[in-house]
Amino acid sequence: MANVIVTGSSRGIGFELAKLFADEGHQVLALSRNDKPISDLNHKNIISFPFDLSKESDLDKLADFLENLKSVDILINNAGKLLNKPFLETSTSEFEEVYKVNVFGVASVTQAVLPKMPKDGHVVTISSMGGVQGSVKFPGLSAYSSSKAAVITLTELWAEEFKETGPSFNVLALGAVQTEMLEEAFPGYQAPTTALEMAKYIKGFALTGNKMYNGKLLQVSSSTP
Repeated sequence: MANVIVTGSSRGIGFELAKLFADEGHQVLALSRNDKPISDLNHKNIISFPFDLSKESDLDKLADFLENLKSVDILINNAGKLLNKPFLETSTSEFEEVYKVNVFGVASVTQAVLPKMPKDGHVVTISSMGGVQGSVKFPGLSAYSSSKAAVITLTELWAEEFKETGPSFNVLALGAVQTEMLEEAFPGYQAPTTALEMAKYIKGFALTGNKMYNGKLLQVSSSTP
């Protein structure tokens, strides 16, 4: 059984992922700013504590926790921050807030966890179709989609830098999934995929995808958006 870390586990895909892994018997550290939804499950295989990956003090808290862990087999960088606002009305500080979570936070968590990961470990980062070059773009998502593009390139760089020692790094660019975040980005839009359906796919990929892929972007989408 694997030791798994999932960020952004308070709702949507991250919440379902934590449950799926735990129900299979894997040990899960579920991290989110609001850990009440996941802690309320009282699942014997889930540990959780409030965690904001844009805060230095919370990253220190994660580092302290990791000291007592022998290894981390899977890290899923799922936490994300959305801003849906016209570009001309978006302040520098708002841009920074999105990047603090979606780029710098992802990098910081990955830095903290990597020393605990074996050669056959797997870092899976969740991106968005909006971050894929050449994909359909939507107004109002300049900060969000550009941040999601950044982690695609980061994944390629990490795979190169750690190709001798491992772990493997891959990034999934998700299309529309019926979550609260999708509703914020596209009010009223009905997605063809539920959070649970997507979580099942990501769980399977996290457990086995590193045998076939490293440094790869997979577009997990059947629709636009």
